[in-house]
Amino acid sequence: MNQDRIYPSESAHSPYLCPPEMQNEDLFKKVVSHCKEYGFVFPSSEIYDGLAAVYDYGQNGVELRNNLRQYWWKSMTQLHTNILGLDAAIFMHPKTWKASGHVDGFSDPMIDNKDSKKRYRADVLLEEHQEKLRAKADKEVEKARARFGDSFDEAMYRQTNPRVVEYLNAIDHIDQTLKTGLESGNLDIIRDLILELGIVCPVSGSKNWTDVRQFNLMYSTQMSAVESGEDSLYLRPETAQGIFVNFLNVQKTGRAKIPFGIAQTGKAFRNEIVARQFIMRMKEFEQMEMQFFCKPGTELEWYAYWKQARLKWHLALGTNPAAYRYHDHVKLAHYANAAVDIEFEFPFGFKEVEGIHSRTDFDLNRHEEFSGKKLRYFDSETNESYVPYVVETSIGLDRMFLLTLCNAYTEEQVDNEVRTVLKLHPALAPVKAAILPLAKKDGLPEIAEKIYNDLRFDFNLYIEDKDSIGKRYRRMDAIGTPFCITVDYDSAANEDVTLRYRDTMEQKRVKIAELRDMLQSETSMASLLRGLV
Repeated sequence: MNQDRIYPSESAHSPYLCPPEMQNEDLFKKVVSHCKEYGFVFPSSEIYDGLAAVYDYGQNGVELRNNLRQYWWKSMTQLHTNILGLDAAIFMHPKTWKASGHVDGFSDPMIDNKDSKKRYRADVLLEEHQEKLRAKADKEVEKARARFGDSFDEAMYRQTNPRVVEYLNAIDHIDQTLKTGLESGNLDIIRDLILELGIVCPVSGSKNWTDVRQFNLMYSTQMSAVESGEDSLYLRPETAQGIFVNFLNVQKTGRAKIPFGIAQTGKAFRNEIVARQFIMRMKEFEQMEMQFFCKPGTELEWYAYWKQARLKWHLALGTNPAAYRYHDHVKLAHYANAAVDIEFEFPFGFKEVEGIHSRTDFDLNRHEEFSGKKLRYFDSETNESYVPYVVETSIGLDRMFLLTLCNAYTEEQVDNEVRTVLKLHPALAPVKAAILPLAKKDGLPEIAEKIYNDLRFDFNLYIEDKDSIGKRYRRMDAIGTPFCITVDYDSAANEDVTLRYRDTMEQKRVKIAELRDMLQSETSMASLLRGLV
């Protein structure tokens, strides 16, 4: 398995980094609790005891989510003259999913533990076992590094140390066996591998497994009130097909020339075998996808371009480069000639955040076949007509949301107490600034309200006069507000306020007339997008 770790650079010293001591399961539990306590994420239908693997975004969560979506959307459509937007319907003609292959082949390998009655994805159980082996190999490498010091040759050690080689060979063996089983449809060898490795159920601790079988992930519904096969519809399992069927509509009306892309965000639905780890894997989720259409023969060049461009998008947020890695697919989808995942090291291990796939011309060819309509591009310069190849970038908005929170959550010791702060990039913060009158009298609330009313058309602000100023600062720290603007007794006479910085807690006097320009410079989406060009 090719997993290229992205090693630290100068950007690793960003102020928006979670401290190393928090990179563990304890962090994950704290993030989940923080989401509920501070209005980021709630269990759906909680008053009815909830609905498994479905969540609602609260007042701060919806703002952060919208900002992440806007960052992706603007980076695609505003920074690229050859990428156009689309918002296709969730419902599509049933033939769409027959053409795409989802009706016949959209499934995951499922296995049950007979003792716990819990259901798992067989491939995920194996991937988690690989992570344990990889962690053991890394531990051996770090021990050797400490022993040999500056003379240590890591590459040579990984190739020659018997124990490390054993771990890495075991990882490769799992890859090859899993690939063989999935491609051949022989799921028995996947179950045999699980038994061979001694993988136990996380709940029961037993190895009493059922056979592995395929589980279709699509939700079906009906167009009419009366159930009938002819009226059967599906909740879309991905947003990409809406782009493919609208390829010519967008190309012709947008006067687009190859190469060009079509971007879309929207809900997708999958009947996941096991949905866990909070919002990491849900039954209803949102994707942000871009399909880039190019001339056949150039697709791998564009694949390499988007592989680098998409990682740059992630790192521009200030996340640690060492927490990312590329993971080349062991088993390519039937339509792909190259595929890689960008993985992030969550507190529970490395997980996929974004996929980049070279899909060849499979999708447009299939929709031509099933619809009977031509989906070809005419190149007026070369006077030729052809079906374009496609390079896809696909990122889960909900996973990106979780990544952002895990990366931002920080606990600091301040004056004999723990300060909990979300060190979000200011452009992503749900609230850009809090307007806080020091007292509820002497005209301070009126000055605060005037500042709030002047700035609210440009920024999402918060105004509050309840509790001590220290408690109000802590509440704003906890939701990631980058600036607190305190109106005090000198504000009326001097026409200035105290500006407090979230990350450093530094305070300085700023003229009220300068607040708009300062906030615009520090918190606008443009400040973030400039890092991409």
